[in-house]
Amino acid sequence: MRVLWVCNIMLPAVAEYLQLEASNKEGWLTGLSTTILKYQSENGIELGVCFPALGELAEFERILPASGTDARIHAFGFYEDVHRAEVYEERTEKRLGEIIGKFEPDVLHCFGTEFPHTLAAVKAFGRRERTLIGIQGLCSIYAGHFRADLPDHVWKRRTFRDLVKQDDLRRQHEKYVQRGVYEIEAVQLSGHITGRTGWDKKYTAQWNPRAEYHFMNETLRSNFYEGSWREETCRKYSIFLSQGDYPIKGLHYMLQAMPEILKYYPEAKVYVAGNSIVKSAARSGIEGLKGRLKLESYGKYILQLMRETGTVEKVHFLGRLDAEQMKRQYLSSNVFVCPSSIENSPNSVGEAMLLGVPTVCADVGGAADIFADGVDGLLYPAGDVIKLAEAVKTMFAGGSQVDAWREAERRHAAATHDARKNYERLMEIYREIAGR
Repeated sequence: MRVLWVCNIMLPAVAEYLQLEASNKEGWLTGLSTTILKYQSENGIELGVCFPALGELAEFERILPASGTDARIHAFGFYEDVHRAEVYEERTEKRLGEIIGKFEPDVLHCFGTEFPHTLAAVKAFGRRERTLIGIQGLCSIYAGHFRADLPDHVWKRRTFRDLVKQDDLRRQHEKYVQRGVYEIEAVQLSGHITGRTGWDKKYTAQWNPRAEYHFMNETLRSNFYEGSWREETCRKYSIFLSQGDYPIKGLHYMLQAMPEILKYYPEAKVYVAGNSIVKSAARSGIEGLKGRLKLESYGKYILQLMRETGTVEKVHFLGRLDAEQMKRQYLSSNVFVCPSSIENSPNSVGEAMLLGVPTVCADVGGAADIFADGVDGLLYPAGDVIKLAEAVKTMFAGGSQVDAWREAERRHAAATHDARKNYERLMEIYREIAGR
C-alpha cells in the first residue's frame, strides 16, 4: 500500500539528510513515521512525505534511507510560504498534482487543516474515497476565539511594527478567518477524517456529514514517555506555559491571575517557552527604543500587564526549546498551566500528564476529552482569572490530593498516547480506506 503524507513541516529525517535545522513542531510525526518504517515488512506500507518549502527545495525529490531500518522514505518538497497561510497558491496545487502523479498513492493523508496546502492536495488528488484528513486545530473555530477578551484599545491599536508589516491583531484575525474558509472546503472534499475529541467531531460533521469519522489518539514525542516529576527536585512556586506569543495562548490571563497568586506565594514565577513576542524588548530593556519598535500590539499589552501586576522580574521568556529542553522545563516546574482561549486537545497538556506534572488547564474545545477535571488535575472556566489563580494555589499547596491527581493523569495519558495502540489504529484506518 502506498501512502502519501502531506505535512506542515519537513520531517527531521529529511532535515538531517539536507543538513538543515529540524523543526520542533509536530514531533508526533517523527515517532509515527519511524514506527511505520520499522514495521514495514508487516504493514506493507511504502511511505511518501511532502513538505512545504521555498526556492530549490520546493522541487526536492529523493528516496532516503530510514535511520535504523532497511526501509526507505520518498520525500518531496512543494512550494508554500507558511508565513502567508491565508494565501492559496495555484502553483502549490500544481506541484502537489505532480507529486501525486509520480508517487501514485493508494491513500492521501493530510496532517492538519491549518494551511491551504491541505485543500490543494485534496483537489489535486481528486479521490474523496481515498482521502484522509487528520484534524489538529480548526482555524475557522479558532478565529472566533482569537481576540481572547483583549480590551478595545489593544485590539484596535497598531504599533510601529504592525504598520511596517501590515500585520496588526485585526489583520491576524482576518487571516484565521480566511484559513478557515480553505479548511472547511478541504473537509468537505474529503471522504475520511481522523480526530480525537467530541469537539472536532462535532464541527467536521457539520461541514461534511458524509465523511467517515475515525477516532484516533495522537502519539507524542518519544522522550516524554520516560521520566517522572518529583516535588523535591522541582523549582518551587514556578509556573510553566508552553507558548504565549499570540492571544489564543492566553498569557495575558496568566499575568492577570498573578496578583492573587503572589498574595499567598510571593516567590512565584512564570516561565514561558516559544517564540517570545517580548524577548527582544526585554533584551534591550523594556523601555529601550529598539525593543519598543519591535513590539506588536499584543506584546505591548503583555509588557503593560507585567508592569501593572508587578511581574516584570517574575516572568521569564525562554525562547524556542527542543524536545529535551521542554522535558527538563516540565520536570523543573511546580505546575504546568494551559490558559488558552481555545484548543482541540493540547499536546502540551498530554506531555505534562505523561510526566506527572501538576497540571491546570482552561476548559476549552476538546481539552476535557483528554484531561478529567478533579481526576487528572484541575480544569477552570476559560478566561476566569480568579479560578485560574485558585487552581494554581491548590497545586502549589501540594498534599495527597495533588499526588492522587498526578498518578491518575499519568495512567490516563499513557492510555491516550499509547504509541503502539495508536499505530495499530492508523493501520486499521489505512486498510479500511484502501479496501485491504
